[in-house]
Amino acid sequence: HGAAELDETGTEALPRRTPAPAWLPAAKGEEGDFCLRSSDCAAGLCCARHFWSKICKPVLREGQVCTRHRRKGSHGLEIFQRCQCAEGLACRGQRELGPADASRLHTCQR
Repeated sequence: HGAAELDETGTEALPRRTPAPAWLPAAKGEEGDFCLRSSDCAAGLCCARHFWSKICKPVLREGQVCTRHRRKGSHGLEIFQRCQCAEGLACRGQRELGPADASRLHTCQR
């Protein structure tokens, strides 16, 4: 009898949310906090793999070393992922001439 009254009041229309796991904080994660996706992290951070879990890491700024993926999907193979470059920056090869290894080094550039 009581359940029918609850249905009529519209409580069933309220959105149902799956509760977050106990280890995931309710607020946006700070650097080093566990996460599942980048939206779990505070502004300026992304969710990236660190060993076998994922944590909030800083988005890369101009001049910082970035990872350029030659094949689509290879990002998932890394144990220590880096975030992408910040908005307005692109991950590009170093412009200076130098040793052969330097040509493989990429940094976030305008």
